[in-house]
Amino acid sequence: MYLRRSGLPGAVAALLAVLLWAPAPPAAAAAGGTVAGACAVRAPGASPAAERAVAAACAQVDADVWYTWGGGHGARPGPTYGQVDPTDPASEHDPERLGFDCSGLVRHAWAQAAGADILNGVASAQHYTTRAAARFGAGQGLGPLLPGDLLVWGTPQDLHHIAVYLGAGKMAEARQSGTKLMVSDVRLGGDYHGAVRIDPGPVTGHVFTTWGTGVWTKAGPSAKAARVYAFPGPTKVRVGCQKHAEPVTSDGYTNDAWSYLPDYGAWMTNIYVQGPEWLPGVPDCADAQAP
Repeated sequence: MYLRRSGLPGAVAALLAVLLWAPAPPAAAAAGGTVAGACAVRAPGASPAAERAVAAACAQVDADVWYTWGGGHGARPGPTYGQVDPTDPASEHDPERLGFDCSGLVRHAWAQAAGADILNGVASAQHYTTRAAARFGAGQGLGPLLPGDLLVWGTPQDLHHIAVYLGAGKMAEARQSGTKLMVSDVRLGGDYHGAVRIDPGPVTGHVFTTWGTGVWTKAGPSAKAARVYAFPGPTKVRVGCQKHAEPVTSDGYTNDAWSYLPDYGAWMTNIYVQGPEWLPGVPDCADAQAP
């Protein structure tokens, strides 16, 4: 049972209710997802290429494209149908959805920006790219970052997520199965690893290709040093300098030369770098800036 308002008091109350009513925020906004018009360059200072990368990522966000596991890793950059992630029950419909996973979106965005497929690979390959213009550790926060920079999460051995920074603490990301591409607040806690700034121009420095699969880089020029990152297969790497250190024997070859890889902050025995025992054109670390 309730009391019915009538007459002038009721009309005034109804008018006030209309004037004071405000719509609830969209569910996506409340959940930290996409908000209409929210995906854009949100701070000054980015290069024209970086601004194009943001625009390309935001076009996919604004088109309400799905996250799909493995999406965006076809022969060419762009959305593809995904796969079932055996570790995620929410991915059961990903093979039916045309979209991107996190690194697929980054690949597409920077291919559109550069006019070439310069970041073809998973999150770790994109972070450790030879096209890095600058790198930023987790402890530096967001202060030095510009729109278009790529934010990564995980450990040096396993970088599992990557997103495009928009500026003002926001990012565009393909986050997880069952969701659309979205704009989110940057998550600096947990396993946030840092960021990389991309230079789409010619690759600088001494670039070589590794041999083998599952080959680890090391924290120092020694087989006993801590592991940093394992190459899943032959990979282009930038070598900063090389030095004679601990001899390593593998497949009948012995070599005491080690290369410093500045993009990884790590060392690799020259046995697993394609080329002669002492790489041509690469300075001795004693003559170069010490890593």
